Amino acid sequence: MLWLLLLVAIAAVCLFYIRMNARAERDADNPDAGSAIVEFGRAFPDEAIRALHSTVDRTAIFLRLHDGKAGFIQSHGTHYVCHVIQPGKVRVNTSESGRGLIVHFPDFAYLDNAFEFRTAAEAAEVSLWLLGTFSPKSELEVAGDAAQGLE
Repeated sequence: MLWLLLLVAIAAVCLFYIRMNARAERDADNPDAGSAIVEFGRAFPDEAIRALHSTVDRTAIFLRLHDGKAGFIQSHGTHYVCHVIQPGKVRVNTSESGRGLIVHFPDFAYLDNAFEFRTAAEAAEVSLWLLGTFSPKSELEVAGDAAQGLE
């Protein structure tokens, strides 16, 4: 009976060890967006993040910043590369899938890559951020514009 309890305890410890190793490997392959945002905040403390979209493989995150600029975070294992992109300082093309962007960073050529998003709408929104043509309107501004048109 004692041997059976000892065998069950050893099996439980082995199972726990195997599951923890699998989780650690999965976490290393899929970086945490929260950690990336914290790192961006450390690198650029004066930049307020308004929205973000992560790539399908979660290795890159594109950010819309408060003043029309865009941000970029790329994971390299446990380290992150963070950049603020001035509007119009990149070249963007759509990928063949329609859900991705091929981005060329003239100032940071080593970051050039094709980035796939979950939807075509996300890819389109990120392209607007990168090109500096994203101009969201609040409900108050839309109502004000409509009221001015009636006068």
